[in-house]
Amino acid sequence: MDYEIANPRPAGTIESLKSLGYSIEAAVADLVDNSIAAEARQVDVVFTWDGQASWIAVMDDGQGMTEAELVTAMTIAARGPATPRTARDLGRFGMGLKTASFSQARQLIVTSAPAHQRRATRVWDLDLVKRTEQWRLLQDTEPADTSLLDSLWTGRGTLVLWRHLHWFDLPDVTADDVMTQKHFYEEIRGVETHLGMVFGRFLNSQRKLRLNVNGNPVQPWDPFLQHRPFVQRLPVEDIPVNGHQIRVAGFVLPHLRHLSDEDARQAAGPQGWLDQQGFYVYRRDRLILAGDWLGIRGFRKEDKYILARLAVDIPAELDSEWSIDVRKSAAIPPLAARPHLRRIGERARETAAAVLTHRGRVTARERGADFIYAWTVHRSNGQVTCRVNRKHPLVRQVLRGGTDESADAAALIKLLEETVPVAALRVMHQAETIDDPEPFTGTADGETAEVAERIQAALITQGCTPHEARRRIRLMPPFDQIAGFWNS
Repeated sequence: MDYEIANPRPAGTIESLKSLGYSIEAAVADLVDNSIAAEARQVDVVFTWDGQASWIAVMDDGQGMTEAELVTAMTIAARGPATPRTARDLGRFGMGLKTASFSQARQLIVTSAPAHQRRATRVWDLDLVKRTEQWRLLQDTEPADTSLLDSLWTGRGTLVLWRHLHWFDLPDVTADDVMTQKHFYEEIRGVETHLGMVFGRFLNSQRKLRLNVNGNPVQPWDPFLQHRPFVQRLPVEDIPVNGHQIRVAGFVLPHLRHLSDEDARQAAGPQGWLDQQGFYVYRRDRLILAGDWLGIRGFRKEDKYILARLAVDIPAELDSEWSIDVRKSAAIPPLAARPHLRRIGERARETAAAVLTHRGRVTARERGADFIYAWTVHRSNGQVTCRVNRKHPLVRQVLRGGTDESADAAALIKLLEETVPVAALRVMHQAETIDDPEPFTGTADGETAEVAERIQAALITQGCTPHEARRRIRLMPPFDQIAGFWNS
């Protein structure tokens, strides 16, 4: 058959690669992937402001590359999805280094060497490629770039340098442009937070990866608060797909009342409590997707599910089934896995909603729970009703009347004021606030104890022993969250 060779034009290809939608955080993470694949123990990310000459570098102490390996690494798609990779290799398309770099800078310089070997350097200058309409991979650098590389080089590993940054190499940008400089350095915090999330599993003490951004150690972020008390772990399940296993582990985080303000801020994650709920997809321990319900029908991000987070570990062999994209920031579950993910997700969501409704407690449904809550909240026929619980011992005592009617009534009024079921009402109405009032805050300790004493007296009057009365008080909100005589 007749045919023609239709090679892609370099200029058009470059513009397409630049428009893949990389954020600065995702682009830097793609370079760190390569460092981890090269078995680096330390990776340093450096942002340096110098007006139009500002630059960003990623340096590692990994295995480094020979000159031939460097040329292959700089060639677009030289190692595609079918290329065999080691268990540590986080790549897939053989595009990450180039696409990530082209999205941020017009010049990509890479210098690399294995230990005790001569350093090799290659340069992509996109302006040159456009001008010549040829993929000219340069072997030399400008004197200023050579001097910079020499000052950063540590003797082994790989150094990636971005020059002529798209957003800063502009005619009106100068080194003393304070506002633009501030914007440049504001990127650092976002990059640092993103790396801590994406590579959290690599930054723990066992993996011993050290990752720094402008000299500051990146702190790992555990979205599941696995070492915190009150975290509920759902059973781990292995889902078979095409001869491989997808592992799913569900977690329901503690109610926010069990976290300090700082811990709650950290646990919220980069996107906040509402957006960080859902599935977390990992590929070879590298986070691909952080908080997403994976398009499961009927699963939306709602305030009552903010405590539900699930880890999904997929093997690299299922990349195509999960539609992992070039940026490693999107994933679509295969059809065979979706019913299982829905089932596991539903359980996590129901448990998370129950934790919020019952103020972080699971004991609300245990035997004898009818005496615990001063209020009852129900939904029926689309209507939410809120009633005083007439089975509560203090309510029963007031209704019955007695010698201390006034004291009982005062204690009941105080209890009802302090335990208005805001959490339950909010969850049923699906509101978007977690700023519930804290019972008995700003109340004198003696007043709190007096209410508990009236409840104890009511329980004893109704046939309980003092020990049983105190046990029951310990189960009642808000005394289950407060220290007092009922704990003895």
